[in-house]
Amino acid sequence: MVDWIKKSTRAFSEKGGIFMFIRAQFSSQIASATDFLVTILLVKLFGIYYVYATFTGSVCGGIVNCIINYKWTFKSKECKKRHVMVKYLLVWIGSILLNTWGIYFMTETISKNPWVQETLKHYIDDLFVFSKIVVSLLVGFLWNYNMQRVFVYKNCRIRGRFQRVNSK
Repeated sequence: MVDWIKKSTRAFSEKGGIFMFIRAQFSSQIASATDFLVTILLVKLFGIYYVYATFTGSVCGGIVNCIINYKWTFKSKECKKRHVMVKYLLVWIGSILLNTWGIYFMTETISKNPWVQETLKHYIDDLFVFSKIVVSLLVGFLWNYNMQRVFVYKNCRIRGRFQRVNSK
């Protein structure tokens, strides 16, 4: 039993595979909780327009996500922090744009459809919260995880990549 626990712990903490995906999802959950908390507090307590609050929440969640992914999820300690930051920033800008505009588009589309709006109001107080949940999940699975896995934390040597491309 003890060997099984040790083996499971080692497999979970190793780099790559399904366990990397599980760690990435856990990291994403923590970052999303940060994002949602900041966004909802800004809208509900401070009355900030939901698009600006979404942007600010995304920034806070992105910082938390980058730190956790660098140290634990993708185990990229051999990568220079500067290189990871540059690549993460590129992916993060795409994520923020997809989240902000996706939430705006979905919220505005729902608000123009009275039947959907009334149905959702039975379950959720603000339409933007529903939009935020749906869009965040889509962007997280389809954009963030894949771009971080294959681009941000994959090859740590940026210069080497560009030199190989230029020499061909």
